[in-house]
Amino acid sequence: MELAYYSDYAVRLVNTEEPARGKDTLTSVEAVRELFGVNQSAARRAADADVTRFRSVRARLRAVFEAADTGDETLAVDLLNSLLLEFPVSPQISGHDFRDDDGRPLWHMHLADHPSNATAGYAAIAAMGLAFHLTEYGVDRLGLCEAPPCRNAYLDTSTNRSRRYCSDRCATRANVAAYRARKRLEAARPDLPESTGLAADSTQPSSAQGERRPGLRGR
Repeated sequence: MELAYYSDYAVRLVNTEEPARGKDTLTSVEAVRELFGVNQSAARRAADADVTRFRSVRARLRAVFEAADTGDETLAVDLLNSLLLEFPVSPQISGHDFRDDDGRPLWHMHLADHPSNATAGYAAIAAMGLAFHLTEYGVDRLGLCEAPPCRNAYLDTSTNRSRRYCSDRCATRANVAAYRARKRLEAARPDLPESTGLAADSTQPSSAQGERRPGLRGR
């Protein structure tokens, strides 16, 4: 398992809240346990007190994405380093999968946490995974959805660093909104020549999860 895989832990936690919509699904110990996914042994450590602790870690992880989204690489790294110091992990070699040919273990790196509570364990894995993703692919691969009021976190894995939205749904919604805005402008300015290009775009997203122009980050 690649260590960058664990970065999804950070995305899952950050996206339990949508501040602009006033939504927060992290309201119970059951919600905390769901974040662990298949890691049921770790989920069983969760207690009621972890709800508040998880929310605190969530705010700190969102701050990392916000700093990256605004292009402040140093701040993003500093915030992530503070989490790494507070919630350490121990990399270990794991071999629970097996090769088909000779039955020998398929060795790979695994993050072993030694937490005092469920929050410490989850935060350690999420922070380390995000750190590997950041150093492997770049700070600009951490983004926040540009379709207001969403602002969900995402990890840009596109080949040309062009992702702008967290999902197909948000990409389509943003394109439809832009199309309607152009139509309203055209209706208000009937003398506007089509050569301006305002009527040229379609409502379909340019990629599965939206693209941004290389080198630019829309706000």
